[in-house]
Amino acid sequence: MPTISHKGRNMPESPIRKLAPFADLAKKKGHKVYHLNIGQPDIKTPEVAIEAVKNIDLTLIEYSPSAGYESYRKKLAHFYQRQNVNVNTEDIIVTTGGSEALLFALATITDPGDEIIIPEPFYANYHAFASSTSATVIPLVSTIETAFALPNIDEVEKLITPKTKAILICNPGNPTGYLYSEAEIKQLAGLIKKHDLYLIADEVYREFLYDGDDEHFSVMNLEDVQQNVIMVDSVSKRYSMCGARIGCLVTKNKQVLATVMKFAQARLSPPTIEQIACEAAIDTPQSYFDEVISEYKSRRDTLITELNKIGGVIVTKPKGAFYCIAQLPIENSEDFAQWLLESYDLNGETVMVAPAAGFYSTPGMGLNQVRIAYVLNKQDLITAVNILKEALLVYNKK
Repeated sequence: MPTISHKGRNMPESPIRKLAPFADLAKKKGHKVYHLNIGQPDIKTPEVAIEAVKNIDLTLIEYSPSAGYESYRKKLAHFYQRQNVNVNTEDIIVTTGGSEALLFALATITDPGDEIIIPEPFYANYHAFASSTSATVIPLVSTIETAFALPNIDEVEKLITPKTKAILICNPGNPTGYLYSEAEIKQLAGLIKKHDLYLIADEVYREFLYDGDDEHFSVMNLEDVQQNVIMVDSVSKRYSMCGARIGCLVTKNKQVLATVMKFAQARLSPPTIEQIACEAAIDTPQSYFDEVISEYKSRRDTLITELNKIGGVIVTKPKGAFYCIAQLPIENSEDFAQWLLESYDLNGETVMVAPAAGFYSTPGMGLNQVRIAYVLNKQDLITAVNILKEALLVYNKK
């Protein structure tokens, strides 16, 4: 029998989705499952985007340009400019989700064995993207005790080797909800300038900030290092359009753009109809975002309040995105998460969480932690955390 590639064997499973079969079995038993495991918002997509799809008048759904429709890129550039983010139309290549943008970025800047420094815990698929491009992830450990803040910049510099090509951050962070300050971003900028590296920033959750004094500082606004910076973005969370699969890669570096374009041409084009919806979504009124942010802030506060009622649980209040890492009074969160679905229910209901070990690269890290997405309404969050509380009591007795 022909063998599977080394790359394929090393491709990590998704900690977010690999327990899905157990959730399906729980549902077949008639149990209600509260999904705290995946960042699928229940907020409605803006009506302007839905109407744009309903009113499409096409007789042929053709390829779009490999870089995406110019009309969309122009409108997207104006959107960023309104947020005081330094982006022009020619800096943007539209991608099939933020995932493709990250894949294209890593494929463009790395050769097999090149290293990417990523603060951990990090979005699990970063590891998959690195594996796909034969790059090596070098984890930078951040801890729940410091609310997952960027470690001292000297600790970051110690990880840099001749193989290092980039530092990759998510700001605000998935899975931690940590918001990097302008000072932290500028510290990283000094490091990439000193060592001539790339700084890749996943800014998908830019708008999701909940505390009045907090502001998002985009890497596109860094001075002196514009040729070293790549930004990744997506419509998935901003407009609650996860299924549209439209993202973008943004950079001032023309050589990077030209190389990314070759990958973009190889996959032909980003989706046509979804770009039409996304272009319309840019006209979403500010009132939509005000309501969404208010709702998520309320959900965050509810979740953290309820988790803090459980003895032995350690959790920090996230500043952005809609996730948190919770440390539970258990030894193995993957066993616990599977047990919740396979063997436990409270009045016919149970909870699905994402074991946090899959968000770390360092072996042994995060074994007693879970990632929780607060994408459910407040009453469901209260119910889900109560189920979690009762389940921990039963689990720790067995």
